[in-house]
Amino acid sequence: MARRWLYIFHRWTGIVLCLFFAIWFLSGLVMLYVSFPSFRAGERVATAAPIDWGQVHVGPGQALARLNETQFPTEMRLGMTAGEPVYRFVTQAGRRAVSAKTGGEIHGVDASRARQIAGMLVGAPALSVDLVDHDQWVVTRSYKAMAPFWRVRLADAAATDVYVSQKTGEVVQNTTAHERFWNWLGAVPHWIYFEALRVFQEPWRQTVLWTSGIGMLGAVAGFWIGWMRVRLARRYKSGSVSPYRGWMKWHHVIGLFGGVFLIGWVFSGWLSMSPWGGLGDKRRADVASLYTDARSGFPATDNATLARAAQGAREVRFAYLGGDPIISIWGRGPTALLDAKSGNAMVPDQAHIVAIAQRAMPGARLTEVDRLEQPDRYWYSTGDLRDDSRPLPILRLKFDDPARTWLHIDPATGALLGQLGSGGRSHRWLFNALHSLDLPWLLIWPPARHIFIWFLSCAGVVISLSGIVIGWRRLFPHKKTTARMVA
Repeated sequence: MARRWLYIFHRWTGIVLCLFFAIWFLSGLVMLYVSFPSFRAGERVATAAPIDWGQVHVGPGQALARLNETQFPTEMRLGMTAGEPVYRFVTQAGRRAVSAKTGGEIHGVDASRARQIAGMLVGAPALSVDLVDHDQWVVTRSYKAMAPFWRVRLADAAATDVYVSQKTGEVVQNTTAHERFWNWLGAVPHWIYFEALRVFQEPWRQTVLWTSGIGMLGAVAGFWIGWMRVRLARRYKSGSVSPYRGWMKWHHVIGLFGGVFLIGWVFSGWLSMSPWGGLGDKRRADVASLYTDARSGFPATDNATLARAAQGAREVRFAYLGGDPIISIWGRGPTALLDAKSGNAMVPDQAHIVAIAQRAMPGARLTEVDRLEQPDRYWYSTGDLRDDSRPLPILRLKFDDPARTWLHIDPATGALLGQLGSGGRSHRWLFNALHSLDLPWLLIWPPARHIFIWFLSCAGVVISLSGIVIGWRRLFPHKKTTARMVA
């Protein structure tokens, strides 16, 4: 009876979900080459115009004071927006902006200004401007606090859409016709990322959890059945290890070889939705704030001194490092660091960085300090544009707290780049390694990783497509086959 129900469960989960499996494998191959659209810091800096210091009449401390914030923002930067220098802030209340030219807070931009911002970013005139709260490319929860947006379609060869925040005039997203087309064949079906569902965070999450979870159990059942039906020593009359023919044989044999990969791949996708709270890293939530030890304001800075030091910069960021105000300069070569009080260039001392990190981990003992000059199993890049670049060298500081926390710090700027606990390191293997196949020996030569992914994905496609054919024949049996079954 148990075996019978095992067969029934595998049969009907396959009939329902094999189409999902085929789509997931094929769309995953598309995602290997075309990422979901994003507008990250690297692209923002690369596409920005050099800061026109002749228009900067308001210092960073003055701009911050205009907001009347009691806490220092999590992000504070200066850059050009359509020919005007603007301070941009990420605060607890949301994103805010202050003109560096007039000192006035920007409370909204109209369609005409949005046209200008998008046009100067891309270097092409605008074809249309629409006000949207969300659409397929700005649907996630992270965009909700920045909505609504002006979606500006530009008359360039790439048919670019630029999304400008109506509240602050900040560019938050851009897409091209190439990205939009391929994402409908890649990330959108792969993540079940359809706007009508994705706009609702928890229903979308539950849909992915249950679909992948049931699919995973169905795959386990199929692999179990496959091993019960295989004969290696005493073969079937046909001489084959499998009792099946046609599509059933393809499904059985390829399932035996590719089943472990398929199960691991679906399991890792299911795990990415954090079932039952995920792995639970249990890391401290206040490490970043303790590390920066920021004050409520920012010291007065001489604009002329800053202009000389940051000449040619595309973006200037203002922050705290262990209670000391610092300024970092981006977009003109290697990142440079200034002491905000004196305006002098500075290079953080490693001993000072270590002392700051120890204060950020009260009650934990520092057990090891490593300087990484090359990527390793936990600090690496696959070349995926969705991932932030991981600079080298970095410092890795290990602590003996309950989460066995590692802090990754940029020695050039002192910036805290990441925090990784034992749960996060487990997630690296249970999700990244199983789902993205970013195994150390494959990352040495990236083409090898792509070949390996193609090989295993093709096996997954064959298992899925054969399951679709088998399921179709089960639901809609051919007349001759039905006649034989009746006879």
